[in-house]
Amino acid sequence: MNSLYDLSFFDIYEKNALLNKDHCAIHWNKKDISYSDLFSQTCALAKGISSLDLEPGARIAVLSTNHPFFFHLFGAASALNLCLVLINRRLSPEEISVIIEDTTPSVIFGDPGMADQVQTLASTHSLDHCFTIDKDVSPLYQSPPLTKPLEGRPDEPFVIIHTAAVQGKPRGAVLSQANIILSNLQLIHTFGLNKSKTCLNVLPLFHIMGINLGLGTLMAGGKNVILERFNSQDTIDLIQEQKITLFGSFPPILSHLLDVIEQGDYDLSSLEIVAGLDMPDTVKEWEAKTGSKFWTMYGQTETSGLISFSEYFRRPGSAGEISLLAYVQIADEVDTLLPVNTTGEILVKGPLVFQGYWNAPSLNKLTFRQGWHHTGDLGMIDSDGFLFFKGRKAERELIKPGGENVFPAEVEKAILQHTAVENVCVFGVPDPKFGEGIKAVIALHPGIKLTKEDVIAFTGSLIAGYKKPRYVEFVDKLPRTDDGSIDRVRIKTDFS
Repeated sequence: MNSLYDLSFFDIYEKNALLNKDHCAIHWNKKDISYSDLFSQTCALAKGISSLDLEPGARIAVLSTNHPFFFHLFGAASALNLCLVLINRRLSPEEISVIIEDTTPSVIFGDPGMADQVQTLASTHSLDHCFTIDKDVSPLYQSPPLTKPLEGRPDEPFVIIHTAAVQGKPRGAVLSQANIILSNLQLIHTFGLNKSKTCLNVLPLFHIMGINLGLGTLMAGGKNVILERFNSQDTIDLIQEQKITLFGSFPPILSHLLDVIEQGDYDLSSLEIVAGLDMPDTVKEWEAKTGSKFWTMYGQTETSGLISFSEYFRRPGSAGEISLLAYVQIADEVDTLLPVNTTGEILVKGPLVFQGYWNAPSLNKLTFRQGWHHTGDLGMIDSDGFLFFKGRKAERELIKPGGENVFPAEVEKAILQHTAVENVCVFGVPDPKFGEGIKAVIALHPGIKLTKEDVIAFTGSLIAGYKKPRYVEFVDKLPRTDDGSIDRVRIKTDFS
């Protein structure tokens, strides 16, 4: 393999260490880490991980809140051609176990809060190595550090992020370094990222948008301020103290921040861009009180992040303009491309399309048919190139509370395990706090009683807390179609 034309994250780290050596790369716990120090730390970690004798392509699982270790690990994995399995730590132990079984990692890293669970996972799945961040990873930072990386493989699997997919089973979306680098370049161009910009890492670094914003800022030579987990007061304080110019947001982040702003006198004049999803009234109030611009967007983990974005009120109701590196079309049920201003499935091609789902050849064949990535989402493109999100196809129906992906079948499967439940239909409804909320319409077995609180608590004991319903309604019987299946369309119409 000829690496003459390749570019890896390790290359980017090394270049920034040469050109921006004393500039702050990461601010964490009131301390600055320069680009030179970031590269040295990354090389030291790469040397330690290399001593574990992992084969190229081996997987490393990560279960952690935001931490500089993510950035060290991105660079080290790049140097050693390893693949990171980035796991949402809010998932239930059973859901996390499914991901570990699917990807068979050799190594797992967890933060102190996940230490016991990580130990259990390592034992249950016979993982070779298990480490707790900030406790026993220090010996992995070895001297002398790695000086020569393996020959780059920018098109090979670099990260696997599990996202809700067809049939309710989470699937691991595989992204390469090339996917992420090109997606980041779009952000750098569109948001004008450079050495003078500072990004507050509010969103999790296991989430594709958190990765894009963090690594995009790093690629541009800017400063990443890391917040371990979202806290509204800490966020406002850091915006003021560190002169933050950019951060990402999903509901209800803006609402919580506006509550803090209302109670004090803060200088947020450095803030230029907030990117994400929210309600029009919240965005309008945010822009009025901060002077920053809110950018709306559309994208998936499967498209390496964003494929459309623009200022929220530039084309109200849209998800922004189609991005530079995405070719997007709209198609009908038989994959015939449709003209502008027509609603159909959103199809994407180009270098941002992911490498496929891990261990799912049949699903990949279906998803990539006709030479397009089929998103499972419905949309419309107007004559000016703005994309309008129009919901999701029935077989790919998703609910997105606070930016997370929840597949209705996952929630229904959990609720149906309760012995009192005869049938259930789960769907998304507007939610003033999270943008979209989860609603369950339930038919109980005759003569049995159950409360809303019982359903919520029971569901939360089986799956991640953000997947449990916020709204529950009981009915005697669920309506059915002529073929005997539950009539989801009628239920949504009657109970939304």
